[in-house]
Amino acid sequence: MSFGSFSEGGVTQPMAEINTTPLVDVMLVLLVIFIITIPVLHQAVPIDLPQVSSQKVEDKPVVIQLALDTEGRYILDGAPAHRADLEAHFAATASRNPELHLRADRGTRYEKVADILAAAQKAGISRIAFVTEPKG
Repeated sequence: MSFGSFSEGGVTQPMAEINTTPLVDVMLVLLVIFIITIPVLHQAVPIDLPQVSSQKVEDKPVVIQLALDTEGRYILDGAPAHRADLEAHFAATASRNPELHLRADRGTRYEKVADILAAAQKAGISRIAFVTEPKG
């Protein structure tokens, strides 16, 4: 089926030209829409905001550094500690919402790590991070 004129005489050739009028119409409508909407998007509403002078509050979180080696020794904030010292230190700092950064050797038994996590939870410490090293 070919498109062309409806003349009944002669040879009918298919129309080889694209009708660009609808395309131009659509493009002009889109251009008008963009011309109207772009200035509306960039308008700012003038507001007279209050002026205040304040200082930045430097509230550093309390961090408890705890390391556990494969032999079961505890190192609390860089100093050797016993299991009983951990619970006392956790209870003393729990009111300041501390972070517990736990470092454990690769060969440490999970039982020891779980014991530390239970003691921290019992003292009310909810922010616990496991410190690791990247591969390579």
